[in-house]
Order: sequence, then structure tokens, then C-alpha cells
Amino acid sequence: MTANRNFKRRVRARAAKTGESYTTALRHFRPHPTGDEMPKTLRLAVAQTTYTEDPRDPALLRSSGTEIRRLMRDARAADARIVHFTEGATSFPSKYVMSEDGPEEVGNADWSRFAWEVLTDELAEIAGLARELGLWTVLGSTHRLTPPMRPHNSLYVISDRGQVATRYDERTLSSTKITYMYTPGTAPVTFEVDGFRFGCALGMDVHMPELFSEYEGLDVDCVLMSTTGGVPHSSEEATEAQGHAAVNHIWLSFAVPAEHSLVTPSGVVGPDGAWLAQCPGDGRPALVVAELDQAALSTIARTWRRETRRALPDRPTTLSDARSTTRTGF
Repeated sequence: MTANRNFKRRVRARAAKTGESYTTALRHFRPHPTGDEMPKTLRLAVAQTTYTEDPRDPALLRSSGTEIRRLMRDARAADARIVHFTEGATSFPSKYVMSEDGPEEVGNADWSRFAWEVLTDELAEIAGLARELGLWTVLGSTHRLTPPMRPHNSLYVISDRGQVATRYDERTLSSTKITYMYTPGTAPVTFEVDGFRFGCALGMDVHMPELFSEYEGLDVDCVLMSTTGGVPHSSEEATEAQGHAAVNHIWLSFAVPAEHSLVTPSGVVGPDGAWLAQCPGDGRPALVVAELDQAALSTIARTWRRETRRALPDRPTTLSDARSTTRTGF
């Protein structure tokens, strides 16, 4: 017990000295299972897949599953430890296709027409392959809730043992999604792979900088951002993703459908906001691998940001000097 107290005291002392959270400071003391230092690098693959929008069609769901598994094998061949897919990688249901008033008008989605059993089979095969390859797999899919509850628009995090480690549900639903289609998520989600901490974001989340600041506060190293990229496709989401990475000093994996690559392909943004790697911009399914190196994450950069934010509420809101409070002269 004494040794444990002394260990915790050392971690707290480092946190107080550097401005890190307790969790971040703890990383510098964790032993690797073999007694060596924890891994300093991790290979992340990000994919762009074919966009499909009709989950009533079993053939389309099976085709998406086949494509995902092919890219998983490509990721493993490239020595990736984790592979990241786009929003709705299994299928991204169209608001017109699913509308009970459609196909010309948007209305309440009729989820009874979804080929749920086929989706379940495809997801099971994907999980089985993740176990076989020893590959963490993160992919967008619809998550069924108990009727009459609408489903979530989700990211499944499948571990290298083929188990669903966790699931992220899109929180920032568009007006159409929340009115006619989905149930919103309620919380951020994090998970760890080989000492790297990941967060998940989905769809409209890319437009909400506070969600990425929240992940920075949770000591996330990399956010996996999956989106369909908007219709028509634009580069706005990719530009925002670069900004989130730079402002919060994190990596950001940006996964979009293959069709979106003609504007901005899937890729990985570094903590400086620059692209580390991107898929080809030819509209075809593909993946690219980036090496995440912990040496690129400066604890100093995070520390001064946090210290400055903490100090803001304590700064004076009024000053007695008229030259400060008068704003209409030189």
C-alpha cells in the first residue's frame, strides 16, 4: 500500500509540474507488459469506400461488407494496427429511400424496410476478420434500437479480438436526421490501442469545435472523424478537420466516401494541421497508412494552452485606466 501511495504521489507531482492531467502523467510511468517502454509509434490506416444509400437491398449491404473486408486485409498487409472507415460504410440510408412519404418527399423513416439480418451477418463477418487479422476496426453503421425508437447513426469500434469494444453515436444530428431518422448520441467515446488514446466523431460533429476541445481535455491523441462529406461534396469539412487538429494539437483521421475523394480524399492530419497522408483523389475505394509517432505530440503545447485557459476567468474584467476602457481613440 505504501508503494502504491508513493507511485500515485510521483504521478501527481509530475502532473502538477507539467500541467498535464493525471491520466497523461500516468503514461510516463506505465510499464509495457514485457518490461520495455510502451510503443512510441502506431500505424493507422484510413479508408475511403463506395457510397451506398439503400439498406433495403441485401446485395448492396453484402457488397459493402465485401469491400470493407478487402480493405481490412490491405490494411493488415501494410502492417496497420487499426483501420478507420467512413460514416455509413455498411450503408448510409438516404432520407428519401427510407421516407414513408417518399421517394419524392422526406418524411419519417420506415426502418422496418431495412435488411437488418443481412447487416448483422456482414458485421459478424467483419468482426471475425478483425479477430483473424489482429486488427482494430472502426466503421460507420446504423445501430438498431428497440422499436419504436429510431436507430443511432454510429461508429462501431471492433477490437483485435473481434469484439465490439465500444460504440460512438453521432451527437450533432442535422435537422433532417433528428426530425425524421435517428436518435442522437449523448456522450464522447474514447478507447486505447497500444498506449494511444482515440476519440470518435461522426457526421455533423466536424462542424462543432467544442467536441474536439472536449476530446483534448480527455487526453485523446487522435480523433477518428467519419463523414459523408456533405452533398454536394465540398472541402469545408476537411478544412475544419485540419483546424481542429492544429488547435488541439492532436492527430485527426478523416474518412469519407470514395466519391468525395475527387474534392478531398480520406487521410490523416498531423498535430500541426498538415496532411500526413491521403488516399488517391480518383473517386475509387482505397486506403492509406500513416505512422503516428508520440514524439510529435508536445506536452508543452498542450500545457500552455491549458494554463492559459485556466487563467482566463481570474483576469480582471474592468480596469481603472481610462486609456484602457475608452475604445474610440488612439
